[in-house]
Amino acid sequence: MDDGRPIFLQIAAQLETSIIDGSLPEEAQVPSTNELAAFHRINPATAAKGVNQLVDDGVLYKKRGIGMFVSPGAQAKLRQRRKDQFGEQYLQPLLAEAAKLGIHPAELKMMIDRYLGANKEQR
Repeated sequence: MDDGRPIFLQIAAQLETSIIDGSLPEEAQVPSTNELAAFHRINPATAAKGVNQLVDDGVLYKKRGIGMFVSPGAQAKLRQRRKDQFGEQYLQPLLAEAAKLGIHPAELKMMIDRYLGANKEQR
C-alpha cells in the first residue's frame, strides 16, 4: 500500500484485481470495510471510500444489512476497462514511437511475434 496513489484507489484496484482473476467471483461477498481497514491498518472511512467507488462504478452492490457483493457482469466490465487502459497506457505510446522510427504495422507485428517466440523458448 505505497505506490503513490491514494490508499482508497489502491483498495479499489486490489478488489478489482480479485474480481478479474476470479478469486472474488460474481455474487461473492467482498470483505467488509472494517475487515479491509484492519487488514491494511487504515481508517475504515478510507476503505469505505474505495469500496464505494466500486459501488458507484456498478462493480459492487449492497445487500442491506448483509454487506457488499460482486455485481453480475463485473468481471467482463473490469476486463474491458483494463483492456482500454492497456491500449491507452502502452499501445498508443508504442505506436507513436514506432511511427517516429518509421516502423510499419506489419514490421511491428513481426517484431512482436519474434519477441513472443523468444519468450516461449526461454520457458
